Amino acid sequence: MLPERSRSYFRASCKPIADPMLAEMGKNLKEAMKMLEDSQRRTEEENGKKLISGDIPGPLQGSGQDMVSILQLVQNLMHGDEDEEPQSPRIQNIGEQGHMALLGHSLGAYISTLDKEKLRKLTTRILSDTTLWLCRIFRYENGCAYFHEEEREGLAKICRLAIHSRYEDFVVDGFNVLYNKKPVIYLSAAARPGLGQYLCNQLGLPFPCLCRVPCNTMFGSQHQMDVAFLEKLIKDDIERGRLPLLLVANAGTAAVGHTDKIGRLKELCEQYGIWLHVEGVNLATLALGYVSSSVLAAAKCDSMTMTPGPWLGLPAVPAVTLYKHDDPALTLVAGLTSNKPTDKLRALPLWLSLQYLGLDGIVERIKHACQLSQRLQESLKKVNYIKILVEDELSSPVVVFRFFQELPGSDPVFKAVPVPNMTPSAVGRERHSCDALNRWLGEQLKQLVPASGLTVMDLETEGTCLRFSPLMTAAVLGTRGEDVDQLVACIESKLPVLCCTLQLREEFKQEVEATAGLLYVDDPNWPGIGVVRYEHANDDKSSLKSDPEGEKIHAGLLKKLNELESDLTFKIGPEYKSMKSCLYVGMASDDVDAAELVETIAATAREIEENSRLLENMTEVVRKGIQEAQVELQKANEERLLEEGVLRQIPVVGSVLNWFSPVQALQKGRTFNLTAGNDDSIVMKAKDNLISNLPSVSLQQRGTHFLWLQLSGVHRTHICLQSTRCRSHAASNALGQSHQAEASRPEAF
Repeated sequence: MLPERSRSYFRASCKPIADPMLAEMGKNLKEAMKMLEDSQRRTEEENGKKLISGDIPGPLQGSGQDMVSILQLVQNLMHGDEDEEPQSPRIQNIGEQGHMALLGHSLGAYISTLDKEKLRKLTTRILSDTTLWLCRIFRYENGCAYFHEEEREGLAKICRLAIHSRYEDFVVDGFNVLYNKKPVIYLSAAARPGLGQYLCNQLGLPFPCLCRVPCNTMFGSQHQMDVAFLEKLIKDDIERGRLPLLLVANAGTAAVGHTDKIGRLKELCEQYGIWLHVEGVNLATLALGYVSSSVLAAAKCDSMTMTPGPWLGLPAVPAVTLYKHDDPALTLVAGLTSNKPTDKLRALPLWLSLQYLGLDGIVERIKHACQLSQRLQESLKKVNYIKILVEDELSSPVVVFRFFQELPGSDPVFKAVPVPNMTPSAVGRERHSCDALNRWLGEQLKQLVPASGLTVMDLETEGTCLRFSPLMTAAVLGTRGEDVDQLVACIESKLPVLCCTLQLREEFKQEVEATAGLLYVDDPNWPGIGVVRYEHANDDKSSLKSDPEGEKIHAGLLKKLNELESDLTFKIGPEYKSMKSCLYVGMASDDVDAAELVETIAATAREIEENSRLLENMTEVVRKGIQEAQVELQKANEERLLEEGVLRQIPVVGSVLNWFSPVQALQKGRTFNLTAGNDDSIVMKAKDNLISNLPSVSLQQRGTHFLWLQLSGVHRTHICLQSTRCRSHAASNALGQSHQAEASRPEAF
């Protein structure tokens, strides 16, 4: 326990601050934190301004920079990408206890400059005080402490200590001793991913030295180590001439927070001389007045690793491994102790923070996190369609839950909503559907209640679940009871959407498969009603490449569907297993007629395809008609030259001759009827009302040669060609512009 006099002594000794360096250090730290926090607020307010060139390295300035400029650079590097990624989490709000932890790092650098004798005395005092406080707070009597930055490093050092303890000749003979009698390290199947590989890499052991102990399958939690099977494995290893060395148990698994039966495991380890190491978030509850028997048994283990930083909201605080051993020489060889004063200074940030919080503050924070878990667990029990995976562990500070709907006769783990005529394969699809819906629910809750600290995880048996672990997040995020109530309210508000969507998924799939021209795309990651693709006439079903024509049809389909008065959301994107464009139908907030929805999608897509093909056919007809008209107009030009004579074509002579003897010849042209698909000759005067009153568009003009696109007032569309040398692609472009205006009149085509 931290006596009150220790805190009062610390405060009294800091009041005068006789050392000017300490006073200056505290002042600078306070100013630096204030500058960074103010800069962060300004960055949030100036949301429209982006910080440029923050990530571009540059040369070191010769004249140096002041502290303000350097802190501004740090602030730019920390918050420079926030405008590009608005969903990224902000830096945590560091309180006074966080300032004490940060001060510890600065103070450690200053203390290291003291003379050796003063440094030795001070570091020994810091290490012994912190070790004593932690052992008493967490009920680990007569223990030693090792402080480390990497959370798994403490376990690696403990493994070295166990090897030196069990292999007396290891220091002399080295790995020859291990070769003759291979050590075995037992890990639970629910252990942290990568833990076994990390231990082998650090210890230089082959992977066969690891033994994975399965969890319970018949009785008890499926996330607890199977003790009976473990004993069988130990006996088998002894018969094979191996040495059972160490067992890693969990007081709160990394996934769901379940605690192994540590009491029985301790008896088993004592029987076979195995070192028992315990880790997990539930070790924090040892500081409370009431502790479950399974967690309380961890106080009798050989070693345990704790992370007080997240539990208490302390940044940059090392993890702690508490252990019991009587031989200081072996602990020194294993690296658990050190004669270097700088290594002992790792405990300085925690030493300062523990004194600032005091025993009451430490217990209150852990108790508050456990109360939040109990509050959420009790509230979720009253919510339909929510399954809690830790109901058997009422004292666990971790709550894991998922959305489900029961289906009679289905898998007890994966439940689905009852749908008529559902096949066994459909039940399997519903499992993936529930996972997608739970991922969607988790993302929605994280956005709506960011202070909850929810995480989405995938479990091998249960599927996608949501985890609430306030011991790891509440102190940092400032989670309160009101946040838990808000979280429950948000879950209840999302349940109708989830239930309605899940009911429609199988029905939507059946309707799509029964509709010609539509293909159902099975995308397990899409949480909406479903994914569908329209197969047009030229669709290559065997190809996985992108289809430009299909993308055009789906883009038009998306535009039409979004114009409908519906709460459904639509979007287009590539297929799950190919690059072809698909239509994604979102969540349903109310009752939707799946048959009517599918029919609307199919009819709209067919209409878009037909209109697109009609436009292409019209373009081809116009192109061929223009080519024929060009030949006829060329002949007309030659006839006009013969009729008028060669002299009238000479620039100066022709003008004089036309002045004395004007030509009254009529202009010949051609009109193209899109309805009939043929062209006819026309004769008109230059000032004829037929030309002057045409609501037409001039596509190309070369002297007196014109191409006219006429939209007739009532029923027909014409293209009038007058002695033109136009290009066919110009007419195609103009036709595309006018097609929309005439499309509402089917008789025009």
